[in-house]
Amino acid sequence: MLLDTASLYFRAYFGVPESVKAPDGTPVNAVRGLLDFIDRLIKDHRPDRLVACMDADWRPRWRVELIPSYKAHRVAEEHPGGPDEEQVPDTLSPQVPVIEAVLDAIGIARVGVAEYEADDVIGTYTARAAGPVDIVTGDRDLYQLVDDARGVRVLYPLKGVGTLQTTDEALLRAKYGVDGSGYADLALLRGDPSDGLPGVPGIGEKTAARLLDRFGDLAGILAAVDDPGSGLTPSQRKRLDEARPYLAVAPKVVRVATDVPLPEVDTALPRTPRDAVALDTLASRWGLGGSLQRLLATLAE
Repeated sequence: MLLDTASLYFRAYFGVPESVKAPDGTPVNAVRGLLDFIDRLIKDHRPDRLVACMDADWRPRWRVELIPSYKAHRVAEEHPGGPDEEQVPDTLSPQVPVIEAVLDAIGIARVGVAEYEADDVIGTYTARAAGPVDIVTGDRDLYQLVDDARGVRVLYPLKGVGTLQTTDEALLRAKYGVDGSGYADLALLRGDPSDGLPGVPGIGEKTAARLLDRFGDLAGILAAVDDPGSGLTPSQRKRLDEARPYLAVAPKVVRVATDVPLPEVDTALPRTPRDAVALDTLASRWGLGGSLQRLLATLAE
């Protein structure tokens, strides 16, 4: 099981009231909410291995160089020498280091790699997996990894993590008209304002799906642009032809990396805390209460 950790703690932050606080009055709603999420996921799905995948760089420079608008609207402050600072609610930012410290003390593998997003870490673990993979994320971009033949599915939270949409190829075909491998092409053609991806003007989701169904993939669509007998409408041909500079770079931006240099970590679920003393200190300092105790009891089962 691979967790898109930031996606889940953002959901926890907005789903759990800020009245959930540490003894000193600091909000810990994201921390406790994430612990509750992980507890529920382990109880319901019993993974053998679990990795909390992190955004070491939420807006990698190499993606921005290809498409400058990539996530640009979410930048709080630019840092030329390193990752830009993302706009995050004031009361969430201080909780992220606590989340990291608690996961480390429990012994849940936590992996982020410089110059890569959590999506890329997830993509690489998925590519290397010998068995089935459950990806837990609220980000539809990761639908591109769905692969029935390999047992790769996305568990997409609809309400907390108690109600998850199990996303397989049948669901993708029914909802979007593509399978997992076609989802990235669909996404780059239609664009995604939340990620600053412009897409091809005039090519919405349904048109993109029809083009992919007819021509197979992005390469097939571009070949059709060059073929006068392909059956593209004049407006489609013109729009796709004018979008060639974008379409030349968009695949590298939209498709998750599968060759991230992952560190050697133990991904097995811990039965007992890795650092019980540190965990006790964190539990007392931040008032983690029942959320932590329930997760520890589940891990010990």
